[in-house]
Amino acid sequence: MLKDSAENPVKFTGIKLGPPKTVAAGIPAVVSSMRHILEEMNAFRGMKALLMLNQKKGFDCPGCAWPDPDDERSGFAEYCENGAKAVAEEATTKKLTPGFFAQHSIAELGALSDYEIGKKGRIAQPMYLAPDATHYTPISWENAYQLIARHLHQLASPNEAIFYTSGRTSNEAAFLYQLMVREYGTNNLPDCSNMCHESSGVALNESLGIGKGSVTLEDIHEAEVIIILGQNPGTNHPRMLTALQKAKANGATIISVNPLPETGLLNFLNPQTVKGVFNIKTHLTDIFLQVKINGDMALLKALSLLLLQEEERAPGAVFDQAFIAANTQGYSDYIAHLKTQSLPQLMAETGVAPELIQQAAQALFHKKKIIACWAMGLTQHKNAVDTIREVVNLLLLKGSIGKPGAGTCPVRGHSNVQGDRTMGIYERPSAAFLQKIATVYGFKPPAEHGYDVVNAIKAMYHHQAKVFIAMGGNFLSATPDTLYTAQALRNCNLTVHVSTKLNRSHVVHGKEALILPCLGRSDRDLQQNEQQFVTCENSMGVIQMSKGNLDPVSTHLKSEPAIVCELAATLLGETSRVPWATYALHYDHIRDAIEKVIPGFDDYNKRVRHPGGFYLPNGARKGQFNTGTGKANFHVAPVLTTPLASDEYMMMTIRSHDQFNTTIYGLDDRYRGVYNERRVIFMNPADIAAAGFHPGDVVDLYNYHGQTERIAEGFIIVSFSIPEKCTATYFPETNVLVPVDSVADKSNTPTSKLVIIKIKHSAIKR
Repeated sequence: MLKDSAENPVKFTGIKLGPPKTVAAGIPAVVSSMRHILEEMNAFRGMKALLMLNQKKGFDCPGCAWPDPDDERSGFAEYCENGAKAVAEEATTKKLTPGFFAQHSIAELGALSDYEIGKKGRIAQPMYLAPDATHYTPISWENAYQLIARHLHQLASPNEAIFYTSGRTSNEAAFLYQLMVREYGTNNLPDCSNMCHESSGVALNESLGIGKGSVTLEDIHEAEVIIILGQNPGTNHPRMLTALQKAKANGATIISVNPLPETGLLNFLNPQTVKGVFNIKTHLTDIFLQVKINGDMALLKALSLLLLQEEERAPGAVFDQAFIAANTQGYSDYIAHLKTQSLPQLMAETGVAPELIQQAAQALFHKKKIIACWAMGLTQHKNAVDTIREVVNLLLLKGSIGKPGAGTCPVRGHSNVQGDRTMGIYERPSAAFLQKIATVYGFKPPAEHGYDVVNAIKAMYHHQAKVFIAMGGNFLSATPDTLYTAQALRNCNLTVHVSTKLNRSHVVHGKEALILPCLGRSDRDLQQNEQQFVTCENSMGVIQMSKGNLDPVSTHLKSEPAIVCELAATLLGETSRVPWATYALHYDHIRDAIEKVIPGFDDYNKRVRHPGGFYLPNGARKGQFNTGTGKANFHVAPVLTTPLASDEYMMMTIRSHDQFNTTIYGLDDRYRGVYNERRVIFMNPADIAAAGFHPGDVVDLYNYHGQTERIAEGFIIVSFSIPEKCTATYFPETNVLVPVDSVADKSNTPTSKLVIIKIKHSAIKR
C-alpha cells in the first residue's frame, strides 16, 4: 500500500467556492499580477523586472514557452498574469541563509505543503546534508564539486548516475551539461520533456519527420480554423489568447476540445486594449466539444469519417488530393481503415452530442488553412502517440501542412524545454549527433541509450542508479507515483539539485544531499566583469537571447553554465578534451561550440544578437518531410476504450490558475471558482448523487494499478461541468495515484491524464 505521508502532506486551507468565471484576463489579471509582484519585492525592483520581461533586449519569461510576437511588442507589458507570477517567484528578495536551515529541520520542512515550501524564498548559498543529519549546513562551491566528483568516480559504471534537466535550463547550460555527461560516459539524460511532450515528439517524427510543431505565430493569425485539443491556454499559456483574438478578428473559427469548459477558451478581455479596459470581451470558441477523458481519438476519427463522406459526395471538394498524391504515404490504407469505422459508435465514444460533431466537421469541409494545437490533454495517455498521429492524419487529408496558416502546434510548457532537446538533452541520441561530438571534441561519446524519467526512477528504486543530479526542476513533485519515486531518491547515495528556490525534492533526498543555488532568468549574470546573456528556444523554434537585469539576492549564486563548467573541470580533470575554462569566461565561446555541433546554428552569435532572434530550420513548415519514406505518413490505429466498474472513475490531473507546473503561486483557481484550497476533486453532479456523496464531502481517492493500493487522502468534492465518470484533480497533490508503470506506448510518458480511481468517504474532517 502506498499512502500519503510527509512526501504528500494533507492540509486543508479553508475552501471557498464561487461561480466559475465567464471571461479570462481583464483588469482582475492586472490586479493579481501586481499583488504577486509586491508580495515578493519592492515596487521599483518589480517594475524593473516587468519592463524587460519578454523584450527583445530583456529576458525570457521563466514560465511557458509561448512565442513572443515577431512584429510589434508592448513596450511596457509584454507578459501575462502567470508570467508576472513567475517573475515574482524568481525575483523575490526573500532569501534563505544558513540561519534558516539551522532553524528548520528536514522533518519540519517536509511537513509543509508545496505552496508553503516555495514561498520561503531564494536559496542564498550552497547547502549540504550529511548522512543521517537533520539539518542542511553551508558548504563551499569547491567542496561541493569535489563531493560530487568523488561519488561519481566511486560508481562501478557511469550508467549508475542520473543527470536530469528541467525546461528552465538555457541552451548554453544544456549543451554544456550533456557534453559533460557524455564525456563522463553515459546517456542517462532524462528531462521534463519525458513527462509532457515526448508523445508529440515521437508522433511528429514518425508522421512528419520533425518532433516539433510546424507553425509560426503569424500562421495562427492567418488560420481559417484552429482546433485546440486537451489544452487550457487561459491558465497555462495566457499570451496565446492574444494570438487567438487576432485570429478571430481575421475570421477564424475556433473549435475547442476538452473535458472541462475552460474560461480562457470561452471569452477573453485583453487588458492591453481599449476594449479590454472597458470590459468589451472577445468570444473565442465557436464550437465547444466536451469530450470524455481520452475521447479525442474517437472524435478525430469521427471528424475524418465525416470529411470522407463529404469528399465521396463531391470528389476533390474536401480533400486536397494533389497534396496527398505528391506528399503523403499510406493514404489508401488509412481510408480503408476509416471505412471500417462505425460513425454512431465513434460519436458515442466521444461523449459529445452528434450534432456538435457534425457542426465541427462542416467547419472543416471547405477550409485549407487549419491549425491543430494541443498540450498534455493529448500527450499523457496510453494511446497518446496514436492520437497525435490521428491529428496529423486529419491535417494531411486537408493538405494543411507546409502552407501559411496551417500545420501542427504542440504547445510546450516550460520556456526552454524544446531548446534543451535541441541541445542534445536526450537519453536516445542519434548516431549523427554523437559522431559530431566525436569529430569536434576528439572523444567517443557512449552509444548505449540511457534512462528516461520513468526508467530512471525504477533504476534508483532498484539500486541500479546511485547518484542523482538535477539541473533545475522539482523532480519529486513533477513525477508519477510520489511515494515510489520518493523511495527511489532515498535509495541514492547522493542527490544534487541546482536550484533557485527550495522545493520538495530538497527534503526527500539521498543519503547525502546538495543544493547548489543558481541565477535565475531575471538575474544579471557577470563573468569576468562582463554581462552575459543566454539563449532559449520557444514553442515555434525561435532562438532568442535572454539577459537578466536584476541584482542577484546573494553573491554566492552562480550561473548554470558556470556551475557545469566548474563541476566538469573537477570531475573530468586535465584529461578532458573540452575547454571548460574557456567556456566559463564568455558565453560566446559556448555558442561558437554549439554552432559546430548542432545543425541550424550557423553564425549563432551574430544572428542571435539580431532583435527577436532567428528561426531554426523546419522541414515540415516548408512541406519537406524527413521520414523513412521521404513523405508525410498516414497511420492507422484503433480507438482505445477504458472499461470501468460501477464504482470506478477516470481521473485527470490538471493545474489551477495559481500554479505553473509544480510551482504553486497561490491557493486560488479563479476561473473555476475555487478559492483558498487545492485538495479538491471535480465531479459530475450526477456522479456525486449516484454514489451517495454530496458537494463538500471529504473523500479519499484510491488507485489499484498493478495490484498496489495507492491512496490520496482528504479531497473535497466540488460539483462541476465534466462528463460523467470523469473527474479532475490538481497535481502534484494526486501524483501519488499515477502509477509509475502506466505509460504511453512508445514515448513512455506517464498517463497522468487518465488514472482509474475509486472514491470513498474519508475519516479526515475539514
